[in-house]
Amino acid sequence: MSGVWVFKNGVVRLVENAGECNTKKVLVHLPSNDVITSYSVLERKLLSLGWERYYDDPDLLQFHKRSTVHLISLPKDFNKFKSMHMYDIVVKNRNEFEVRDTQ
Repeated sequence: MSGVWVFKNGVVRLVENAGECNTKKVLVHLPSNDVITSYSVLERKLLSLGWERYYDDPDLLQFHKRSTVHLISLPKDFNKFKSMHMYDIVVKNRNEFEVRDTQ
């Protein structure tokens, strides 16, 4: 069984035709409907939600929320920010972020 696992609307499914997954994704902050276009924008949103920045690893951008065991780890270069990182943020911040396909 080969393919790509896709998380959409709270459901994970296996897509056999990987070409179906070639659409570009964007992370959207739902309360403001802002598309996250940089780490500085994302950091402002996460800090307002109670996340704290970690500076332990110079190769990663990391955030931790004291009231949870969650850790968000992102590549230092925003150009390497992929949909798997976006979905990690969505899962750890329910009702705050959403991943959307670009038109």
